[in-house]
Amino acid sequence: MGRRVLRQEAEAVQTLADQLGDSFSEAVEWVLGCTGRVLTCGIGKSGHIARKTAGTLSSTGTPSGFLQAAEAVHGDLGMVTGGDVVILYSHSGETDELVRLFPPLRSIGARTILVTGRPKSSAGRLADLVLETHVGEEACPNNLAPTTSTTVMLALSDALALAVMERRGFSPDDFARFHPSGALGKRLTLTVADVMRPAAEIGRVGPGDSILEVIRTMTEAHVGAACVVEEGLLRGIVSESDLRRHLLKDPGRMDVPAAQIMNSNAATITPDLLAMEALEAFQNYPVKIGEMPVVLEDRLIGLLVLKDLLRSGIV
Repeated sequence: MGRRVLRQEAEAVQTLADQLGDSFSEAVEWVLGCTGRVLTCGIGKSGHIARKTAGTLSSTGTPSGFLQAAEAVHGDLGMVTGGDVVILYSHSGETDELVRLFPPLRSIGARTILVTGRPKSSAGRLADLVLETHVGEEACPNNLAPTTSTTVMLALSDALALAVMERRGFSPDDFARFHPSGALGKRLTLTVADVMRPAAEIGRVGPGDSILEVIRTMTEAHVGAACVVEEGLLRGIVSESDLRRHLLKDPGRMDVPAAQIMNSNAATITPDLLAMEALEAFQNYPVKIGEMPVVLEDRLIGLLVLKDLLRSGIV
């Protein structure tokens, strides 16, 4: 049953794609040229599609909102202006709450686009532009529950929003401005500088400091590595793994200088790199590491800790 439903709905979307014509291109131009807002409107399942479409349009650069059909004729039409485009959703095209909206919307001066499975319906005759989403039958075994019809409505709405987005030249930076707190926005905006621990809060030792001093510094800073610094310049890094290898090889030698066991070719990273790119650098490094010194022109300015990166919300 599940496969049949998915195949039937996929075939309906493919048929819609094959039949997409001039009315779709005209709708794109109307939305792109809208001087007000794009308002979406629907009842029931079609209303859910309308509300989702308003969200998609808003997040991709088109000022949008949802107009509740039942409330519209009781005052909410006051939110509509002559510069708006109103997209109404009704599979049958006979939904009373929507049909009665067309005359007042026309008097206001707003353009109307109807998304429907019946272009010759009452709503179809009143709309300024019709986008057809006809389906042969619903995926529902009783051919009653809105399933295939709402799927094609949703697919067409996504196609409209993204076609407008592309024409608008909406960039990843634009997207990030509208999604600053979500994982997607953070992937596009959060940098190493935002996540790293500053130099004053990390473990730092000199090349001549003993292993005992390295361990003390790492413990106080609550990190798994100490950066070896000389006159502000990074000379190397001593990790917990480096300490274990030394102590297994030469137990009891705590007076050995850090320069003797440090990794002078440690992986480093710059503060302007995106946090998501830094995570990829950790993942692609030949050996497993938990820290990377952050440098600017060889000067140590911080330490990027993998666990801090994972807690930053980019994944």
